[in-house]
Amino acid sequence: MFQHVWLTSFPSVCPRTHLVLRVRGRRTEIGVHSIRIRFVDEAGTELLGGEGTVQFGEPPAGVVDVEAGAVLVFDVPLPRPGTYAFEISLDGEVSTRVPLTAGYAQPT
Repeated sequence: MFQHVWLTSFPSVCPRTHLVLRVRGRRTEIGVHSIRIRFVDEAGTELLGGEGTVQFGEPPAGVVDVEAGAVLVFDVPLPRPGTYAFEISLDGEVSTRVPLTAGYAQPT
């Protein structure tokens, strides 16, 4: 929904940040897969992270795609203005990066 936050001071925390995932695969990928989420700064330093699994169940006959969803809630640490990203890895390989930038709010 957004990729930038404006804050009045740093370091800061963006509370209750929601990351919504939809993991898709093929029928041949039914089963349990490892998933890792890292929140990193522009240097690649991990500020927050976690691991888990996602399971693709048997889809109905004739359906070739499988998917699983998750809504994750984080209190995201933002030590300074800059560029950050959520890195999502599936089975040990980075699948996608969700960018987030943070900057100072302009005075009104």
